[in-house]
Amino acid sequence: MRKLLQKYFGFADFHPLQKEIIEDILNNNDALVLMPTGGGKSLCYQLPAIIKDGLTIVISPLISLMKDQVDYLQSIGISAVSINSGMDYDDIDKIRTQLTNKEIKLLYVAPERIMTQKFLNFLHQLEISLIAIDEAHCISEWGHDFRPEYSKLNQLKEHFPNAPLIALTSTAIPQVQDDIIRQLNMENSKLYKTSVNRKNLFYQVMPKKKTYQHILHYVKNHANDSGIIYCQSRKNVEKIADKLQKDGIRALPYHAGLPSEVRIENQRKFIKDNVEIIVATIAFGMGIDKPNVRFVIHHDLPKSIEAYYQETGRAGRDGLESECILFFSYGDKIVHDFFIKKIEDDKYRQIATRKLRDVINFSTRNICRRKYLLNYFGEEYNVDNCNKCDICVPVEEIELVSYSKDRVRKPKVKKSANIQNLEYDEKLFEVLRSLRKKIADEEKKPPYIVFSDVSLKDMAALHPQNLDDFLNISGVGEFKLKKYGKIFTDKIVEYFKGI
Repeated sequence: MRKLLQKYFGFADFHPLQKEIIEDILNNNDALVLMPTGGGKSLCYQLPAIIKDGLTIVISPLISLMKDQVDYLQSIGISAVSINSGMDYDDIDKIRTQLTNKEIKLLYVAPERIMTQKFLNFLHQLEISLIAIDEAHCISEWGHDFRPEYSKLNQLKEHFPNAPLIALTSTAIPQVQDDIIRQLNMENSKLYKTSVNRKNLFYQVMPKKKTYQHILHYVKNHANDSGIIYCQSRKNVEKIADKLQKDGIRALPYHAGLPSEVRIENQRKFIKDNVEIIVATIAFGMGIDKPNVRFVIHHDLPKSIEAYYQETGRAGRDGLESECILFFSYGDKIVHDFFIKKIEDDKYRQIATRKLRDVINFSTRNICRRKYLLNYFGEEYNVDNCNKCDICVPVEEIELVSYSKDRVRKPKVKKSANIQNLEYDEKLFEVLRSLRKKIADEEKKPPYIVFSDVSLKDMAALHPQNLDDFLNISGVGEFKLKKYGKIFTDKIVEYFKGI
């Protein structure tokens, strides 16, 4: 297992619980996995997929998520494909042939497709060794993102009784956990739950006053950093994106009212680092694997703690320091109340009301933001000072940044030049980042598919100048060593010759 972890994924060791989960899956046991974003959920089924004979099916809710995962797996030498509604018949037929010939290890599909009789008939002709259900909270009506099409997945155990089932999510209160197990007929499964604490995220709530000035000032202070600004309405999305563009910021809008081709293009530009900022409704984000999002700003109040946690979870997926800022106003509560009153079903209306109340409490109570979040998800957090939220950071450690007539509280979160306790050369990092972007553009891939920021900072710290040393870099496996090793080591040698 460790040899394959290094060979394909370029990691020397497992994250907490990954090894135990993988061993359980290899013993053909079901598992429910709760891990925070960036905690390594995907590896829990990707590594068993390599080891097991047969095909692993991954059920995923969005085409964008499937594409990111498939691109990544192919980039490290693992045969993976997706079948989705955007493909023509010839492409699908070609994949069917590959599957029949046992040339594919992982197949990504949407829940709507896998449960059609025609597709099930085809799958019954194949050797299915594992089924993974991503974003499993979507199956629960108690979750924040209930999707009716997920409810049909309860038939999977009947169709494939010999294939272990692994359900994965980052956001599930205890009630949702029970619902997932019941709905998927996983009564004998083991629950694996790591801490939902995202230690690299700084949480801050600010009063919703002169909000755009605050956002503009923040974005300008974080030039070249990728960020997401969430809004509840399409109108706010358009307004803020337009203002940022006029103020010289590379920002684009994203919401369901835009033509499909515009949404796809704007998302593509963000993922490929051609723009820094995406201003979006909640239609954007689920399944976006971009690891180097350095901040998430909520211009408007989210509708639930689960939604807030999932949306902020798109920051810092690579484990590097990132910030989450929420602008709070009771005016937003009034807007939410208006829509909640329109919910006809009493049960769903009560659920929505309770979830909104929890968000209000999170935003207004004078208790550690991290403690509130962790307690909400059923995790005790007894640390007196998390040192990573605006409640816990002492007043003398908060920097007051002044502009115009306004003053904004901003946490003094240092831009760390430290990765894995090693100082890194920031100029070399920028050189390597430019090289990564050039390669990614040539290969028509997102830059993080070539290498993550963590890998680049590791290179800028360890200065590998031959292939043996390059293999010690985090995220470098045999496939990437062969493909990119000489290009990057040559650039590092060239850099030090020029100093």
